[in-house]
Amino acid sequence: MGLGKSVGIVVALALGAGVGLYGQASAQQPHNIIVFVADGLRSGIVTPETMPALAALRAEGVDFQNSHSLYPTVTTVNASAIATGHYIGDTGDFGNVIYVGPDKMDYPVQGVVAPFEDDAVLTQMNARYAGNYLDEVTLLAAARGQGFSTAAVGKLGPTSIQDVTQREGTGTIVIDDATGLKAPDGVPLAPDVAAAIKAAGLAVIAPDRGLNGDAGAFNMPGVRVANVEQQDWFTKVVTDVLLPRFKAANKPFALVYWSRDPDGTQHNQGDSLNQLTPGINGPTTMAALKNVSNDLQRIRDALKAQGLDQTTDIMVTADHGFSTASKQSQTSASAKLSYPDVAPGFLPNGFLAIDLSVALKLPLWSGSGLAIEVKDGFHPKGSALLGSDPDHPEVAIASNGGTDLIYLLGADRKAMAQRLIPLLTAQDYTGTLFVDDALGPIPGALPMSAINLKGGARTPQPSIAIGFANHLGDCGRDICQIDIADTELQQGQGQHGSFGRGDTHNFMAAVGPDFKVGFIDPSPVSNADLAQTLARAAGLQLPARGKLSGRVIAEALKGGADTPFEAKAVQSDKTADGFQTVLDYQEAGGVRYFDAAGMPGRVYGVKP
Repeated sequence: MGLGKSVGIVVALALGAGVGLYGQASAQQPHNIIVFVADGLRSGIVTPETMPALAALRAEGVDFQNSHSLYPTVTTVNASAIATGHYIGDTGDFGNVIYVGPDKMDYPVQGVVAPFEDDAVLTQMNARYAGNYLDEVTLLAAARGQGFSTAAVGKLGPTSIQDVTQREGTGTIVIDDATGLKAPDGVPLAPDVAAAIKAAGLAVIAPDRGLNGDAGAFNMPGVRVANVEQQDWFTKVVTDVLLPRFKAANKPFALVYWSRDPDGTQHNQGDSLNQLTPGINGPTTMAALKNVSNDLQRIRDALKAQGLDQTTDIMVTADHGFSTASKQSQTSASAKLSYPDVAPGFLPNGFLAIDLSVALKLPLWSGSGLAIEVKDGFHPKGSALLGSDPDHPEVAIASNGGTDLIYLLGADRKAMAQRLIPLLTAQDYTGTLFVDDALGPIPGALPMSAINLKGGARTPQPSIAIGFANHLGDCGRDICQIDIADTELQQGQGQHGSFGRGDTHNFMAAVGPDFKVGFIDPSPVSNADLAQTLARAAGLQLPARGKLSGRVIAEALKGGADTPFEAKAVQSDKTADGFQTVLDYQEAGGVRYFDAAGMPGRVYGVKP
């Protein structure tokens, strides 16, 4: 049960041993840093036809073929890793939606379960947890503190996580969906930055997503357009305002650009209403891929025009892969009920909470404490509480698409866990189970330390993570994974969050003066490695409080030796009904990289 602790110690030693490899040369002439995040980009979907700019960058520089998202495979989880170079047991960013503690949020949500893709929530989280809920120094914060110009631009939530303590607009420039709104809804802009945006002929208030933000309904298709207008604005802010500003400052810069596409379009696409084919591989997704490619090309063209292309390292990553959502189950009690906003026979959003409420005979409440009467056609939306008193619930459930987080809050957590696991393994939608190490060994589940979900996090520790079952669709490749998903979206739309290889296999590539040319890296890498690698390349000191760090991808840097790796597996004991969680992972440089985990036959990528 101590796997997470021992792995963290090895990681810290491995990182400390190599500090002198590149830092001295880079410190003399530090290069610029750009992290370009294509939210929800699957590795296998990138070709010269679908995404010419990304395919060209990958061929020109380093192709990270053996790449990994961190689990749960959702946005803010991986945003925290990209920002800090730490696994989730250290950052405490356990999901897009988490239980934040017994004290309710007061704005913009009223409750104890909160979504992290929101500037106001992030500000409150910092206030709750000693000014920095992550409890780690981010790459942008380190760069800012060591004299770099810094900025984060793009999708609301993960963008401001990149320098999460900067909430006043006086340090790192933060530009996202909420730019132009007053605090706490948005992070303010310094007057000179706002003036520069206006002088470039751009609105100072960020545009919304327009038609791209409409997900449709169970009887109405979602969007058929990419997020072009909003991302054009973000990209022009970078190319027409920030890069000239950085050039004029005559000092190195660090920039994170977080593209909402293809993620937002894949979630909301209307090409496959209630159908699993084409799912997320229809024409609307193809338009979103081109949108991302065009934005990256514009940024690279602007770097060249400013004379910055030869002194700038670019790492491109995706926070996670992507799957087509399924809403089907033969065992769920929730699917046998009727709801006015759900197709008959399909799983509603909140199906796990409904099933546990029925099985445990506990009242069901929304995350804000409102009663949910399932018999009247209502269901949870995003989170739920179980217990006789919503102010003192026994169970909190945070819905995160392909994975739900269960927090046991009653007096006897071990006893409740022992009751819950058999209920979960009896469901056909259960693919993966991990439990808090403090609950002790439980057949069917592996400890959270095995996947670095147990560390020094400040936020409340989940008790159980249940990853939902998934399988491959017709194309037979991981770009056609299908996830059972606890989501408000419809069957056939896009989702992620599971422990299948289709969700863990994100796109990653790099190019620049510190990276090898035309190098295909066979070693495993992950989002926890980006900050460590770029800090090394730029000669930055990246302090660490927790021990669950990624590694410097030494083999990708010029002069770096190959990094050996080994495939491994660990498995839980079986339950009485035969359920077992198997974790397939790789190890390189003392760091674990998680391929897939779950019951063989129920999760894609898990070896029999």
